[in-house]
Amino acid sequence: MQKQIAESIEQKFALLAESFQKVLYEDDVTFIENMRKKNVPEQEIKKYEFWEWTQGVGLYGFWKYFDFTHNTKYLDILTEYYDRQLKVGLPGKNVNTVAPLLPMSYVAEYTGNAAYMAVCEEWAEWIMKSFPRTLEGGFQHITSDSVNEQELWDDTLFMTVLFLANMSRIKKNDAYRQEAVYQFLAHAKYLADGRTGLWYHGWTFKDMNNFAGAFWGRGNCWITAAIPDFLSMVECTPAERRYLVQLLLRQVDSLVKYQEPNGMWHTLIDDPSSYVESSATCGFAYGIMRAVAMHLIPESYRTYAEKPLAAILRNIDDAGVVQQVSYGTPMGRTDKDFYKQIPIKAMPYGQALAILYLLEVIKGGLK
Repeated sequence: MQKQIAESIEQKFALLAESFQKVLYEDDVTFIENMRKKNVPEQEIKKYEFWEWTQGVGLYGFWKYFDFTHNTKYLDILTEYYDRQLKVGLPGKNVNTVAPLLPMSYVAEYTGNAAYMAVCEEWAEWIMKSFPRTLEGGFQHITSDSVNEQELWDDTLFMTVLFLANMSRIKKNDAYRQEAVYQFLAHAKYLADGRTGLWYHGWTFKDMNNFAGAFWGRGNCWITAAIPDFLSMVECTPAERRYLVQLLLRQVDSLVKYQEPNGMWHTLIDDPSSYVESSATCGFAYGIMRAVAMHLIPESYRTYAEKPLAAILRNIDDAGVVQQVSYGTPMGRTDKDFYKQIPIKAMPYGQALAILYLLEVIKGGLK
């Protein structure tokens, strides 16, 4: 790896780590106000305040950072967070509130913390027995503030299914593994576009369509990142593995056609009039680099993952905050332009996806 780039990555890593807690506990005013409008009691809102998918993805990236460095101060940040939230009380169960449990399951396994593992076991059983389902048994994308009846969203695979897969590994529970595999198959059936290989944001069984038909950037990056991580967690049959790898390869082949010269991708992948977006770019680059390292896709794809490195480093400011990250994005139900109006805001998942990407760069070295 080139010495200058390596030093720059190391500096940015230090900044990302230092800023992580600040971003993790930053008030999401829009989300809280939406909960209040739905007359959720203030005591319950407190439980959701810092336990959502935004924190979950952030914590997953931070767990990976600790697992790489083995610096105990980073593990302390994770355990302090979980201890704090358990005292506050956990919110209602849904797709997004499952997300913090993926890193929690790793921390529980690593530390032997029985209280953490008990929570993970309880929620895994709830997923298996009580999770709302669509037609054909897919996980309905129920969130903290919306039921989304009979809807499949691509986010679900990263936010909920990866946790179930990891619990199948930890508990050696094949029923969990089979359910996780089925969810990938069910979501792919309705969300993976047969013409391009890109993924639609969602599908509704009520209207039998893909809503606005948007190839949303970050939604697609959840798939690029999730498939290699999923395959690293569980033992799939040769047919299951082959199917998932082909889904990934088709998506990546399409992604590289839309990559900007500086390596970034747009928030609407196939719409150059939409803004370029850092979290999706990091997610794509991370997933591609992971897939190359795992020999899921050819080595030649590495160059596409390395291409946005300079742009991403520039987007990490002097305070360690990742810029050019789009805010949490609900479903664009009728109009693709909806995605262009999502504001830019520093978020924990932006930090996490940058961490995941830069870790893979370090592990693999620049070719």
